[in-house]
Amino acid sequence: MKGVPVSLLSRLAETTDDRPGAVRVGDRSLSWVELRRAATAVADDLRGAARVAVPATASLETVVGVVGGLLAGAAVVPVPPDAGPMERDHILRDSGAELLLAAPGAPDADAASPPVVPLDLARRSDTRHPEPDPAATALILYTSGTTGAPKGAVLSRRAIAACLDGLADAWAWTPDDVLAHGLPLFHVHGLVLGVLGPLRVGSRLRHVGRPHPERYAAAGASMYFGVPTIWSRIAAQPAAARALRGARLLVSGSAALPEPVFAALAGLTGHRPLERYGMTETLVTVSARADGPRRPGTVGVPLPGVRTRVVDEHGGPLPAGAMGELQVRGGTLFDGYLNRPDADAATRTADGWFRTGDVATVGPDGAHRIVGRAATDLISSGGYRIGAGEVEDALLAHPGVREAAVVGTPHPDLGQQVTAYVVGDGVAEAELIDFVARHLSAHKRPRQVRLVGALPRNAMGKVQKSRLTEV
Repeated sequence: MKGVPVSLLSRLAETTDDRPGAVRVGDRSLSWVELRRAATAVADDLRGAARVAVPATASLETVVGVVGGLLAGAAVVPVPPDAGPMERDHILRDSGAELLLAAPGAPDADAASPPVVPLDLARRSDTRHPEPDPAATALILYTSGTTGAPKGAVLSRRAIAACLDGLADAWAWTPDDVLAHGLPLFHVHGLVLGVLGPLRVGSRLRHVGRPHPERYAAAGASMYFGVPTIWSRIAAQPAAARALRGARLLVSGSAALPEPVFAALAGLTGHRPLERYGMTETLVTVSARADGPRRPGTVGVPLPGVRTRVVDEHGGPLPAGAMGELQVRGGTLFDGYLNRPDADAATRTADGWFRTGDVATVGPDGAHRIVGRAATDLISSGGYRIGAGEVEDALLAHPGVREAAVVGTPHPDLGQQVTAYVVGDGVAEAELIDFVARHLSAHKRPRQVRLVGALPRNAMGKVQKSRLTEV
């Protein structure tokens, strides 16, 4: 896109705009110049560190910490604030984070944590840090797969820039926009699109904290980001939905937007929501355009520089309209999973395409429709991707659990909920839900635990998850 800086944060580095309220999180804000100087003070403290962990709360501290890490040329590792001790320790250990940024009043780090660097928003610096190589790692985002602990997806500065430039083109996103959202700041949607996007484009940001409908209604923005759960709740409050009529774009992602919610939003706000598609490993690759059609159930066309194809189970190409696995390639793809060459190999084809694991169709006009997962073990709940295997491992850590199988089951608000089937001794549903919530992120806890006498298995001993509802 013409006129967009090559370096990831050069708009922030070049600005002289000291008007208040450029970046607001909750009821606290910074001007562009204040943000740059506060983040530069953090970068001064991080000089020489290769990887830095940042507790990713919905706060100005997170924004300043992430930007400071990027200015310093470090790879930033966001840590979910609701991560239990097992998950947090895994992320810190697996990422090799050398330092941990912490705001005043944060809980004391334990012995297993890296050294803590205080994060003080009152400090300012005007040091000029050199621009890192575009190929350097910007973020290591931990994402759940179908088995085991989360894997660290390594995202380069170049890939993030390519994604954001493609979205700026597709969405006609300019410095005149004001973006509002209430998304978590430890994954692609909330952090890359929702924080680094405004910093690259030069638009203002309003993070509303918890994404309550009334907070969206009061934001007065031109663009709003949300996941289907947020949009469903806004559509259920007509007054809040009508308050968004003055917006330019309502963007939905992270899971399919139900058609009734699409229709309700269109009627109440006067805007047909714009849907897009992506993954942690690919960033956003496909999106409806601001100047193009927006049809419920479709996620648009590939962004500039991105190619897609739909293949059969043998990897053979399929014609338009046929259903098969969606594969992508282009400049937005990640560099691989940290310390996991085996997982890397499983996601790449011999000719260089990334296997998304999603089933899709592409119409004659290029419009993509995501049908579902190729596997049954990845649960999409409230905009989060949750690996069934990780929840199963947490349940099996309970001394009273002998067997566990986890699936996604329909939920009217979340899309899917985490449902666990457990064979155990002297355990109760509430006890197991609380146990998982203490060890993993709270959103990964089962919403329902069904205690059963046995799990259905095939002749090879593999649990047949399709038969769990029969037990």
